Amino acid sequence: MNDMAMPEEWEILRRWLPEDLSQRARETGFMQRARGLQDAECWLRLILMHVAGGLSLQQTVVRARELGLAQVTSVALFKRLRKAERWLVDLTRYMLADHQRLFGAPSRMRVPYRLRIIDATDIQEPGDTGTSLRVHYSLRLPELTCDHYELTDAGGGEKLGRFVFHPGELVLADRGYSHRAGVAVVLAAKAEALFRWNPATFPVAGPRGEPWELLSRLRKLGTREVGHWRVSFVFGGKRYGLRLCARRKSRTQAECARRKALRKAARNQSGTPDARSLELTEYVLVLTSVPEATLSAALVLELYRLRWQIELAFKRLKSLLAFGHVPKSSDQSAKSWMQAKVLTSLMIERVALCGRFFSPWGYDR
Repeated sequence: MNDMAMPEEWEILRRWLPEDLSQRARETGFMQRARGLQDAECWLRLILMHVAGGLSLQQTVVRARELGLAQVTSVALFKRLRKAERWLVDLTRYMLADHQRLFGAPSRMRVPYRLRIIDATDIQEPGDTGTSLRVHYSLRLPELTCDHYELTDAGGGEKLGRFVFHPGELVLADRGYSHRAGVAVVLAAKAEALFRWNPATFPVAGPRGEPWELLSRLRKLGTREVGHWRVSFVFGGKRYGLRLCARRKSRTQAECARRKALRKAARNQSGTPDARSLELTEYVLVLTSVPEATLSAALVLELYRLRWQIELAFKRLKSLLAFGHVPKSSDQSAKSWMQAKVLTSLMIERVALCGRFFSPWGYDR
């Protein structure tokens, strides 16, 4: 970004933030003492220069002096960043709500539902210390915009119960979310679920609760044939109906999946997987609550492939915004830093969504 253009470009970004920026800073505890720099907007610009711009604390304060923004020290900026998490959370929630207000419900694709993809990604702290944070993310399709996120420590498990669902939504999720409690939350909200099935964590029975044999049905599938069967599961004393859609993987993909299962078992020291588990790796197994009259089994499997879009979103965040590594040693500063990254990603999404309205001379029409 050109330094001379920053004031004009900031004017555009500022219009996307709440007018009562300073009041929110005080209410969330960011602005507490009546000394030093008291301009909340200026502090936000400094934080974004540091986090989104990739500048060190020292480089940020030097750049701020050169641009005439503020005269502060790197220590003062670091202390402010440590206190910024609640304020940044508030601003992020404001932008999420504003996205929904401006752009409304997601446009319909080939299905009569609003599509959401749920997933999580790990964020690592400096050095060889392992994972410290996890971002739980919800991505809307086809807009590819975030409509909810949650930041937890590494122990924060992947579960659908972290999210709020609404009627008319179709929720896509991977095997990590194959748990009865989470799917029951989706269905109780009158939404629909479509997720990769993990038989080990999600036992199913026949439509009326009768014993149901899986492998005998799968073995009958031809190379390009798509199979589908009605099944059910019980949670909280209530029985829910689902459909299982399946097809064989190619010989190459089946062999790769088999080797992956063996490597995972060796890494976890859980012993060699049993023959049944290894045979199941030869198939793609997807469960959905959507009735066959609405989505054919083939279309269910095609829709599941869209889940890869959230993996691409994580790759963009980690490569373009250094989202996957936190250069802070304390939990407090790390969470603030991460929060600023999420806020930055929402601003980037807004720029992409509003880009068609910008005129050639740089101002929105």
